[in-house]
Amino acid sequence: MRKQLLVLSILVLASLCAFAAEEYKIDPAHSSASFTVRHLMISNVSGRFRTMSGTILYDEADPSKSSVIAVISTASITTDNDRRDKHLQSADFFDAEKYPEIRFQSTKVMKQGDGFVAVGMLTIKDVSKEVTLPFSVAKADAHGKSRLGIESGTRINRYDYNVNYDATGATVGKDVKIELNIEAVETEAVKNEASKVAVKAVAVTMKSAPESMKAGAPKTGAARTRQ
Repeated sequence: MRKQLLVLSILVLASLCAFAAEEYKIDPAHSSASFTVRHLMISNVSGRFRTMSGTILYDEADPSKSSVIAVISTASITTDNDRRDKHLQSADFFDAEKYPEIRFQSTKVMKQGDGFVAVGMLTIKDVSKEVTLPFSVAKADAHGKSRLGIESGTRINRYDYNVNYDATGATVGKDVKIELNIEAVETEAVKNEASKVAVKAVAVTMKSAPESMKAGAPKTGAARTRQ
């Protein structure tokens, strides 16, 4: 009977671990948000944002339970040219002082072919529009923590977000190619909370188990003392 109770407890633990979404925090040191835009309609100029943060909930068994919130600092934009960077931070482009963040928040995540798709609201300046981000996920363990690697990309029309400098698009192209390479680390707080929930679930399972199964279970220290 003791073996049956042990097996039942293990099954409860396994089911909790299998179906709980894991929380990850974006690791800015190993992540990048870059963009490319046409210049004078003859060449490409690329840049990136150096500061980002965010939270990813990832359910490997059921991707539809996954979600992401990502925030980028507009003031962290760099194209490796100080004069151009200051112009991009100005009201002509991102108006970083008034609108310090670019934000994406998913509304749904789904499997698509060999990869996934995140649908959500992208907010730049004072405009929020729905975008679709196809992405791939890789997973690895490092230094005792689980890590996610996410690759994604899309294209947007900057005019849709009131980034209206050069209305003709002849000097600075209207279409912006975006590439995202994200690495995220599983949070310790969630792992600890999951362990607490699992222990409580096992305790409830043992309490509700039939007396015939409990009979073979090892007695607590208090019970041994009374004997």
